[in-house]
Amino acid sequence: MKHLLYIASAVLGCSLMNWVLFGKPAQAQVAYGSYVGVGPTVGLSDGGQVGGVIAGRYKLLKAPVSFRAQALIGKNTAIVPTVSYDFPLDWQTDAYVGAGLALAGGDTPSPVGNKVSFAVQPGVDYMVPNSNTVIFGNAIIAFDAYRNSSGAAVSVQGGVGLRF
Repeated sequence: MKHLLYIASAVLGCSLMNWVLFGKPAQAQVAYGSYVGVGPTVGLSDGGQVGGVIAGRYKLLKAPVSFRAQALIGKNTAIVPTVSYDFPLDWQTDAYVGAGLALAGGDTPSPVGNKVSFAVQPGVDYMVPNSNTVIFGNAIIAFDAYRNSSGAAVSVQGGVGLRF
């Protein structure tokens, strides 16, 4: 009986030492899934306006990079394509920062201005567990976004999407 206790202690000790020396820590992975979604948008600049957004994300599987596009529909329409770097917060949630262009035109401003401008897009995607549903929210800051002034335009949007 005494020998069995020594053997069990040795096996347990070796197992623990193996785990400490060669075990790799678990890390959260980027939430996988491309999606298409819809929701409201609020332009906060130039008197403000309320509209809708159609959003899409194409996730690269092996890199924390996504291609995103949003159509902001208000008094006028703007298309905002961006490339984002995704930061996994947990198994279902990504925070991201993207950069791209706000493609707007015409005399009437869209939620992100009325001329082509550089845009930054911080945001969050949440993949609802055990479903294909995504909840997203972001802001778009378009620099030098107005034809008659050099001001920036800011819009905030969010919505619900379907993963594919």
